[in-house]
Amino acid sequence: MLIRRAAALCVLLGISSAAGAQPFGIEDVAAARNVAVTELKPATIAFSDKPQGASAAGVDLAPFDDWAQAHPAEKKFLALFPSYAEPTVTKLISTTSDSGKTDSAPKPVVQKLYMYVAQARFILNRAPGSLDLPHDVTLGFLERIDPAIKHKQITAADVAPFTDEAGAGNENTDRKWCTGRPSSICIQSTYKLEGKIPLGITLVNKLRESAKKISDHIDFQSEFSALGPGDIDDAGLRQLTTLDTPVVGTLEQDIFHVNQIMKFGKFLAVFQNHPTDAGKTVVTAFMTLAIEASVFDKKKDFEKVPVLRNLVPAEVLMGRSSFNSGSSISAGLPQYARNEIKTVAGMLADGVAAK
Repeated sequence: MLIRRAAALCVLLGISSAAGAQPFGIEDVAAARNVAVTELKPATIAFSDKPQGASAAGVDLAPFDDWAQAHPAEKKFLALFPSYAEPTVTKLISTTSDSGKTDSAPKPVVQKLYMYVAQARFILNRAPGSLDLPHDVTLGFLERIDPAIKHKQITAADVAPFTDEAGAGNENTDRKWCTGRPSSICIQSTYKLEGKIPLGITLVNKLRESAKKISDHIDFQSEFSALGPGDIDDAGLRQLTTLDTPVVGTLEQDIFHVNQIMKFGKFLAVFQNHPTDAGKTVVTAFMTLAIEASVFDKKKDFEKVPVLRNLVPAEVLMGRSSFNSGSSISAGLPQYARNEIKTVAGMLADGVAAK
């Protein structure tokens, strides 16, 4: 009896360790969505986040228009909505007359954007039929991805009006945000920047002449949803993932209002049948963030002050500054994207994401 109990305990321990063991690793590739399923290694995420073409000077971001033209499938599914275009906003523009007099007047200008696009592909040792994606559409799922970001659920009535500069152009042309999808929640989120960044921001606000101060936290609103086979563009998503097997569902988070730095963001995970193994699911995940081009205009202002040279916004965003820290957004977009996708992959593999 004792031997049998010991054997049973060993089996249980083996099952338990198998479920939680071998966390996913990252393998950088040229383009993750083009990696053949047969080339994917166990518990490994093929990952890429370098632009396939023109990029902003010194950083791995693509101009929005160039990205949209070169990658129409990505633009269709990874922009905030398919018809999204760089918005027109009103700004004070200074002009100098021949006499040397300088005047400022409000004028409409196109708000230029740069795109950070991360791609990932991995295999779940779970049959497509075992997935219950609507069950994962919870605050608990998001809180487990990144505990540093604090969330609360809101209603469609709480969505910020799209009348300010942050919201301009982000109103969904197909439907109102937080409506029309049965498996969805609406979220208000706050992330307090970490490490030395808040101290640096305090110094910047004291030194700069502008009345508009930089915030030490990022506030954003988003919609988190799951779509099943009857609600998706199967053919279009196959083109996006370059994998020609049925799409069984998607998880999607659309960030449509942000208080600073970013214009919008999106996380999209596409779940498809494995081409040769019915007991496995192929996941192709994407993270896109649209960064306001004005962020790059601040470089010269920061470089003028020796103590702020390492706080150049573009360098901090890309994780190349001594101010970067932690594993969340303060670590920089490349590290943050890797950490988020690794966490999501582990949660989905365990099948306990929403518990």
